Amino acid sequence: MKGLAAALVVLLIWTVGLLAFADRIARLTPAATPAASDGIVALTGGSTVRLRAATDLLEAGKGHRLLVSGVNHQVTRTQIWGVTGATKPLFDCCVDLDFTAANTIGNARETARWARAMGYRSLILVTADYHTPRATLELKGALPGALITAYPVATPDLDARHWQDTSRGARRMVSEYMKYLVALARESMIAAGSSPTRPSGEVQS
Repeated sequence: MKGLAAALVVLLIWTVGLLAFADRIARLTPAATPAASDGIVALTGGSTVRLRAATDLLEAGKGHRLLVSGVNHQVTRTQIWGVTGATKPLFDCCVDLDFTAANTIGNARETARWARAMGYRSLILVTADYHTPRATLELKGALPGALITAYPVATPDLDARHWQDTSRGARRMVSEYMKYLVALARESMIAAGSSPTRPSGEVQS
């Protein structure tokens, strides 16, 4: 009975945490126009909405350059240009592509490498609303001391306000919550000096 009671308590805590996480995401969008930063980074995914949002910020002068992180190796620079909707001169001068990152940890590492090379200390992070908490956590861990401004974008992948209405939405929210918990635990261990390195086996949604 004690084991069952303990399991129920753990389940209750987990459920409350999930609901709080989902509510946090639902309150993220629509994003307010951020103050200008040194640079802008957009994390790729199944939707092109975030790339267009990041380009709009670049055109509005909210950053000096834009990094598109996690571009598929089979996608060309010309194809990315067509997706962003940027003018050719702006795209040619001020948009950098990262073909190395394959997951959220990789996005953070490559973004940190890019930011250090550019001498940037403040970034606007553009990604899907449901991915924002984890992506922000990873980027802050990879680039400590930098000012990270999240710019969450609502995408067709998940309706953050009605995630529980469909099995797909529920699976996506639960999956992202679990990944966030793993990332939070790992970063807490790193901060405490218990883990010297960050693993690279995480799969990004």
